[in-house]
Amino acid sequence: MKKPTAEQGMNWDLSAFFPEFDGSEMRDFKKSLQEDVKSLLESASNLDPLDAENGRKWEEIYLSSENALSRLIHLGSYVGCLTAADANNEAYLKEEGRLALLGAEFSKLEVELLRALKNVSDETFGEFSQREALADARFFLDRTRIKSKFTMSSEMEGLSADLGVDSIEAWGRLYDTVSGKLEFDMVFPDGKQERLPISQRRSLMENSDRETRRAAFLGGNSAWETVQDVAASALNAISGTRLTLNKYRRVPHFLDVALFQSAITQKTLDAMFEAIFSQIDLARNILKFKAGAMGIDRISWYDLGAPLPFPDLDPVSWGEGTALVQSAFERSYPNLGEFTQSMYDRLWIDWEPRSGKRPGGFCTSSMEIGESRIFMTFNDTMGDVLTLAHEVGHAFHSHVLKGERTLSQLYPMTLAESASTFGEMILADGVIADPDTNDLQKAMILDMEVSHGAVYLMDIPVRFKFEEAMYRERASGELSVSRLKELMVETQQEVFGEVLDPGGGDPYFWASKLHFYITGATFYNFPYTFGFLLSRGLFAKFKSEGPDFLPRYEEFLRLTGSDTAENVARRSIGCDLETPDFWVEAIRSMEEPMRALQELAPAVLPQSGKSDR
Repeated sequence: MKKPTAEQGMNWDLSAFFPEFDGSEMRDFKKSLQEDVKSLLESASNLDPLDAENGRKWEEIYLSSENALSRLIHLGSYVGCLTAADANNEAYLKEEGRLALLGAEFSKLEVELLRALKNVSDETFGEFSQREALADARFFLDRTRIKSKFTMSSEMEGLSADLGVDSIEAWGRLYDTVSGKLEFDMVFPDGKQERLPISQRRSLMENSDRETRRAAFLGGNSAWETVQDVAASALNAISGTRLTLNKYRRVPHFLDVALFQSAITQKTLDAMFEAIFSQIDLARNILKFKAGAMGIDRISWYDLGAPLPFPDLDPVSWGEGTALVQSAFERSYPNLGEFTQSMYDRLWIDWEPRSGKRPGGFCTSSMEIGESRIFMTFNDTMGDVLTLAHEVGHAFHSHVLKGERTLSQLYPMTLAESASTFGEMILADGVIADPDTNDLQKAMILDMEVSHGAVYLMDIPVRFKFEEAMYRERASGELSVSRLKELMVETQQEVFGEVLDPGGGDPYFWASKLHFYITGATFYNFPYTFGFLLSRGLFAKFKSEGPDFLPRYEEFLRLTGSDTAENVARRSIGCDLETPDFWVEAIRSMEEPMRALQELAPAVLPQSGKSDR
């Protein structure tokens, strides 16, 4: 077996995708895919909507489109890896643009698939969806039929796909390019000054030293201020395009798209937020405890990701971090531990900090090769270790789905984030359960668990409420930079309440949070809290039932692309997501780790007086 080798200037091995970028295999792959999409589009365009006579032809088109989609995802995953890892490479950026054109052509094919089902009778649709080759894709077909009710004419949808390349998607690509190249001046407390890529800012804002966090926060925002007009233009263009298309597609409300993409009902979303705000004092008390431990009255935005002021916080090397994750997984969930080790061995992760990397982290997968890749920037913190566990959770989800048909692997973000957060919880539990873990290490892990809980219960709702308010205002016209800043700070203060210093908000969070600029999904925020709380429900069952629960957990993962979130939870773990009770119970599960942290705190935290810094 050939030993994996890293890509030039990167840590991961991408050769399973293509032996080389823009080599003969990649060019042949693209050519074949382009020709197949073109042929399928022509065949579908010339076919009448689904009826009793043409079911076989539409079946062939749907099956061939499924194959083309798998190949398109494969190509997109590869190009996405390259552009994220080296945002300064013009060849990669050009390929990203060409991929957008191919994506637009596939979108036109999807328009024809929608047209086929738009006005079909229940009887005809029932017969079509029960065909042997399509029977296990019924959920996808049902959703396609629902989506077809909110489409424009084929000509208008085709125009939208073409314009999307040079409008909404172009704005997203522009933001990615600008953020990938952005640098900021970091002035360390000792006076040392360094020019750093913006991707390294997050880890500095998780530093144990408050002055370091503040310097990274101020330096980063000074950098975002230099591109604020570009970011505001992109955000206005992305949201404005969506609102315009919603109007022409007769979508009643802008949230309807997000609910559909997340495969949940409005009732479920309302139940979750009702529970969150009924229990908001729990999250606020976590931050009050942290503020007291840090010797301050109230927190500022740059304190959210900070650890408690533990002594001797040594950096965590990449080798140490990977070992922590693998051993914790191996101890609690051997299948996950074995899979994680195989990811390390096969070089599936690009992790090192370097100039030109885009900020953030992600896991991407290809159904063609049944492999995943993780992109992150590891800056030697325990937060980065948690990010690794999070992304491995995503990869394991894809691993469990390996072998399922493509249409059954298209799970919504709400359920995707459950698997990743479940990985985080296994890491935390595994490290705490290790007999070699001392009180300080336990306290550090508990601190991360409860701090992340506060983020999911407050920071993420801020993003949701900001975006909801922004879309309401955007319907009447563009929002200025000053209004975006004002709206962001107002929302932060509303959700965090008195625990947030009156001047401690982040007016540029709308610019620095790349999730607002993802064009393929709207409201890329509440699914994180959804997944966090759902995973706590899953983990509670795992703790009470032990290893016997793990087959049910994997069944949960397998179902995620085949049903709504409500039905997946009901079928696999017997939970009702449309009532606040489930969510309240999940939120209150944060009380136990909070109590444990408070009990350990006197022994591991320095006793210090208040500070006005």
